[in-house]
Amino acid sequence: MKRTLVLTIIIALISVQAVSASSFTVAPLTLISGPSPFAGCANIGGLGNPPGTNYPNAEEEPWVAVNPTNSQNIIAVWQQDRWSNGGARGLVAGVSHDGGVTWHETYAHFSFCSGGTVENGGDFERASDPWVTFSPNGHAYQISLSASSDLVTSAILVSKSTDGGDTWSEPTTLIRETTSFHFNDKESITADPADSNFVYTVWDRSRKPGENASFNALHSFAFRGDAMFSRTTNGGASWEAPRSILPTNANLFTIGNQIVVLPDGTLVDVFGLGRGSGIQPSVNPFTHSLVRSTDKGLTWSRIIDISTDQALGARDPDTGRPIRAEGGIPEIAVDPNNGNLYVVWQDSRFSGVDEVAFSMSTDGGFTWTSPIKVNQTPRSDTVANQQAFVPNIRVGTDGTVAVTYYDFRNNTADPGVPTDYWIVHCHANCSNATNWGDEARLSSASFDIEQAPAARGPFGFFLGEYEGLTSIGNNFMPVFIQVNNGNSANRTDVFGTITGP
Repeated sequence: MKRTLVLTIIIALISVQAVSASSFTVAPLTLISGPSPFAGCANIGGLGNPPGTNYPNAEEEPWVAVNPTNSQNIIAVWQQDRWSNGGARGLVAGVSHDGGVTWHETYAHFSFCSGGTVENGGDFERASDPWVTFSPNGHAYQISLSASSDLVTSAILVSKSTDGGDTWSEPTTLIRETTSFHFNDKESITADPADSNFVYTVWDRSRKPGENASFNALHSFAFRGDAMFSRTTNGGASWEAPRSILPTNANLFTIGNQIVVLPDGTLVDVFGLGRGSGIQPSVNPFTHSLVRSTDKGLTWSRIIDISTDQALGARDPDTGRPIRAEGGIPEIAVDPNNGNLYVVWQDSRFSGVDEVAFSMSTDGGFTWTSPIKVNQTPRSDTVANQQAFVPNIRVGTDGTVAVTYYDFRNNTADPGVPTDYWIVHCHANCSNATNWGDEARLSSASFDIEQAPAARGPFGFFLGEYEGLTSIGNNFMPVFIQVNNGNSANRTDVFGTITGP
């Protein structure tokens, strides 16, 4: 039975598990998610070809943000009741007004199950890719990829809350398309930390040659994946028409676009980039790259590469079955004091299996350090147990950089694959791998990832292509998914904790 663990932050920080004398302390986990509010919506979203399997009470892919005007107000968002072939019945927001001690749930009208209708613009069977951000005035913005059950119709919707997440506005549609040759995906939303009028959204949009073209268009030289951008300049009262911000669309496609704002106001959009599509060759086909804007998104720079992307995708270490953690999606953080940029991603260059690569820039994103491995997963005779995946990164107010990730270090030959979630940090000179350490386990106990919901046909065991991480002063708040071992009626839940010096 799901329940919220009511723990005061004071008690939690006293009852910590110390890893070493100088390490972070980790408060006991708090259960954030509750029973699905969409239990009565079982027959919606089951169409499609194939129809897919729904996992009631399964929560996936959380994101989290803290109100800059009141650090006691925290919003976490996630997919609720995941479908095996894409999306969920709806998106749910977990809202706390006491610093993460207690939580209650609300939701925007991003799908039929969450109150969407033709009239309010939320008439979609599925919703996915949750993201949330706070403006400096304390207003929150939530974004959704909403889609039909056959995934032909796709739309990007935004909803606003002026009361800390307790209620949400009717959604604003940034883009809506009904065609097999376009799909909008992997959206994110970022409020300008210095100006409450400006909020930025970015996503990728697949584009094939001609709406009436054949399936062969998917393999043609003309396939594209635009980086789409829209913004509000008046606090969400209106949004600009979306447009591509890549300097050229020739044989380029992006994924995982995410914007951060430097202290001088420069926007940096980081993404996974593919050069060459279909059978078109390219010397350096996959990179983690970025574009910059010094005028709040009006114009954008040339593409700047961070590093090649050498992810192979995480796999079940026992069976080799793919896990829905394929890599290719970078996570970015900015130090609000000095403007240093930090990026992490999955990469196989260190051991032949995916681990966590880190690179940093001290000049606004123009140049980047050589990637280093920052996960502290022990070396193992079984190389597959060394995998580390789905990293995230944030910076505390004192400049400490923290990275989170899952790994398989506790896997054995017994049935199942024990999985854990970790945090590691660096205080200075973070381009040097020896300055990373003081790792702490965040998961309360190892859980079996083989009991997680399946996703995308043979690509299974889905926890999310990202997990939540935010900073609260010098502390950090990870929000992530754990599997409830042996509970097929409630396979996963969202958990959070406070960790820091």
